[in-house]
Amino acid sequence: MSRSRHAVAQMIAAVKQMEAGRTAEEVGRELGVSKHAIYAWKAKYAGMGVPQAEELKQLREENGKLKRLVADLSLDRHILQEGLRKKV
Repeated sequence: MSRSRHAVAQMIAAVKQMEAGRTAEEVGRELGVSKHAIYAWKAKYAGMGVPQAEELKQLREENGKLKRLVADLSLDRHILQEGLRKKV
């Protein structure tokens, strides 16, 4: 996944500017991004503040770690079961 040049706070500020009545083209020109990026930010961060967005990011990272942990444990369990079947 590519890393954004803009901080979450900047993205949320851009979304709030759009909600205040500015167009996506104006906001995008100011930040140096396309209007499509602004709409993507709006879809992702609409109605959120900076603390909620930071918490969402932290929860997603934690969820990813837990999913990897479950996958590793499932693989270990599968390997152990295969070993037991071969012995019997």
